[in-house]
Amino acid sequence: MSLLEELKLDTWNPVLTAAAQAAAIDTLEAGRILYLPRLGFTLMPHERRFLSAQWSDGESKNINLRGGERRLRGARGGKDELALMQAMMERFSSHCRTLIGALLPRYAPHLTLASTSFRPCEVAGRKSSYRKDDARLHTDAFPPIRPAARASCACSPTSTRTASRAPGAWRAVCGHGGQVPAARAPRMAGRGRLLRALRVTKRSRSAYDHLMLQLHDKVKADVDYQQQAPQEQIDFPVGSTWIVFSDQVLHAAMSGQFVMEETLMLPVSGCALPNLRRFGCWSE
Repeated sequence: MSLLEELKLDTWNPVLTAAAQAAAIDTLEAGRILYLPRLGFTLMPHERRFLSAQWSDGESKNINLRGGERRLRGARGGKDELALMQAMMERFSSHCRTLIGALLPRYAPHLTLASTSFRPCEVAGRKSSYRKDDARLHTDAFPPIRPAARASCACSPTSTRTASRAPGAWRAVCGHGGQVPAARAPRMAGRGRLLRALRVTKRSRSAYDHLMLQLHDKVKADVDYQQQAPQEQIDFPVGSTWIVFSDQVLHAAMSGQFVMEETLMLPVSGCALPNLRRFGCWSE
């Protein structure tokens, strides 16, 4: 079965039947990707100037608006220009939340906004440490861990495409002979609170957070696993949108530029099948 479930929607506020909404939730919670090839984010004429790597500060992978703080990070430019860029990103964020509310209404009351991002630089060829190399297969890890629903859109009006590869959900990989690198729980009780007290981490980490962060790093560091894990390449064309639980599906961004992304956090209790989600890879 393909990882993609294609939806022929072309508006950010679609009208769907209850059966179609339930099917979309089933797709996500089964570790697959909702793919909307006809749904693009249209830039306003004055926003097209931002389709250039010159707006990156040269240090961050993406330009970000984090959670409720909504302060632009990772960008450079004049005050008025950055205000226009932030307005563009906030408009994308609003569109995504409208889409989630229409497509996945069960989730809407439980969601927390984590970040809105814009990638002005090409992914391919970017030099970084293996931990920050998103061209390597990985799942996202967000301490404290919650299911992370990401809506992404390739928004460039040029011919740029976003290429990704993914082998599916953790349990799908394990079920087909994939050997996920081993991780161990912390040996010392209260380690998460201690690391926070020492300001090594920003938040207290549970044992589950600790394991997920280890898996994120170990999977990226394991060259044999990167090469041998079952996987497929997916090309997302310009003007398309896709939604995925990015802490459940292993993925890698092989190339792409001018992609916008909305990350929303969902408690396990907000899932349609919370017991299955705990078995798959999430916990509270």
